[in-house]
Amino acid sequence: MHMNVAPHLLTEDRAEFERLLDEALRTAHDQPETAPREDRFTNAQLREMALNATALITAAAAVEYDRFLKVREQLRAARAAGVSGTGEALSEEGGAGFVAIVTVLLPILAGTAGVLLLLVGAVLKMLDPPPAFADTLLTAGLIFGAVAAAGLLCAAAGLLVTALRNGATEVPAESEDPELARAREAWGRALTDRGILPFLDEARAAYTPREPSGPRPPTGRIPKVGYTGPDFTSPSEDTPSPRPSFSSPDFTSPDFGGPEHLPE
Repeated sequence: MHMNVAPHLLTEDRAEFERLLDEALRTAHDQPETAPREDRFTNAQLREMALNATALITAAAAVEYDRFLKVREQLRAARAAGVSGTGEALSEEGGAGFVAIVTVLLPILAGTAGVLLLLVGAVLKMLDPPPAFADTLLTAGLIFGAVAAAGLLCAAAGLLVTALRNGATEVPAESEDPELARAREAWGRALTDRGILPFLDEARAAYTPREPSGPRPPTGRIPKVGYTGPDFTSPSEDTPSPRPSFSSPDFTSPDFGGPEHLPE
């Protein structure tokens, strides 16, 4: 899904922008030093990033794009003026409308009348005896047929003259105009060199995988961590600590003598 078209880039030029982007991605993919690796963005990711940054990329070639738009608008205005001038010239010609109507209607009317007269004259000729005006109807039918044929030739000649006149006054198509082609080429070259390629290079350079700073812990178990406090050491895991021993305090009974020590 594409993002909204950038304000500076017209919708009709979106396809040209995407074509230049795809060409840049394909060219970079063909070069080993710039080809995407597994630890970098893929071409699809880079394309999506570039489409989202259309306004930023096209701004790098804004001058060339403005020139291209001016040339295209001038050609369109000239073509519109040429078509309008041709129509006004035809309408100002004396009797042009009447001649066109007569040229179109004369072969139709003359041909229809000639066919009817020939049919009626042929039917009357089959009667016995045929009427005297049967030959007159056949002759009139032939005359109307000749008039219809002449009208068709005049109409064809008029169409040919009109086509040649319009071809002489027609403005060349946009794609065939050399100035427009040069403007489009200059915009495409500037857009690729100053917009698309630098953006893709910066996007590739921005992705740098980080390596771990220390040794990785063993997988499958939690590593043991030893802590020591002040004046304390952790006991050895292999040698059992001796059990504490206690000795009873040394108490001596008071020295009691004989009866001479008893109070009197």
